[in-house]
Amino acid sequence: MTSEENKSKLSLAIYWGAACGGCCVSVLDTHEKLLDIVAAADLVFWPIAMDIKYKDVENMPDHSIDITLFNGAVRNSENKHMALTLRKKSKILIAYGACAYLGGIPGLANLFSREEILKRVYEETESTVNPDKVRPEPETSVAEGKLDIPDFFDNVYPLNLIVDVDYYIPGCPPQSERLVEVFTAIVSGKDLPPKGSVVGANEKTNCDECKRKRTDNKVVKQFYRPWEIMDDKETCFLEQGVICMGPATRGGCGVRCVEGNSPCRGCYGPPANVKDPGAKMMSAIGTMIDANTPEEIDQIIESIVDPAGLFYRFSVPGSILGRKIQ
Repeated sequence: MTSEENKSKLSLAIYWGAACGGCCVSVLDTHEKLLDIVAAADLVFWPIAMDIKYKDVENMPDHSIDITLFNGAVRNSENKHMALTLRKKSKILIAYGACAYLGGIPGLANLFSREEILKRVYEETESTVNPDKVRPEPETSVAEGKLDIPDFFDNVYPLNLIVDVDYYIPGCPPQSERLVEVFTAIVSGKDLPPKGSVVGANEKTNCDECKRKRTDNKVVKQFYRPWEIMDDKETCFLEQGVICMGPATRGGCGVRCVEGNSPCRGCYGPPANVKDPGAKMMSAIGTMIDANTPEEIDQIIESIVDPAGLFYRFSVPGSILGRKIQ
């Protein structure tokens, strides 16, 4: 490759914060399209795939990385350090996936205090044997010297609460086709949406794209968990009394969960102009309850197991709720 050809290529970084790793897998799931990405961009940082150290990234010139896909929430001091570093080094910083966008599954930890989490993990779990109740500390002195590990924060944060974010690609993980679309648009130099936009998704809700049968007057007298009923594979999950986050979730995923006969989980976040997915979902549920007395209303609502964890499964840190007040 000539120097002129190399100069025309973009530089791409991918970082994995507080997440499961599914977003990194979704990059690989572009299959043969990954070759197009590699042809258009040099990977300069990707911890799971490249032998490169944080110090190498810290020594890069500012704004030398064209695009960074930051997946995962910010859970500890290491995540925060890399968020600040990659923001400084990147021209375009993308919150890639539900965890970076809204907090994701790790964000459910905000329903508990730091102390509750550490006590449960290191003292109370059924498999734990720790009579001295030893917990990891940020600094520990041993014979060989001092050991340092990241500081565990009180809160889980979405990326935009730590640094300025240019774009958001939702999903758990994002659909690989959407990543290719966004990347292609950046490489081609096409007009991009305004900074701060959600890309790789659309303005509609999942209900607008769902092919299941539904009526205009759906009412329920009880809500069920998916395993408690036999899904008929045709009727709207909500009309069958199964909580489906479709009304409060942005479209763009291809309704793949519902196509697989599983209710929408809400991983693509709220639709445009909806600030809080949980509030939107509670509003949708409120219109469906078929009851004549306050007692009957309470009984139906009680059949919804863990409403906070259900309605805010992917969005506690990025929602109005934010966290549980201790």
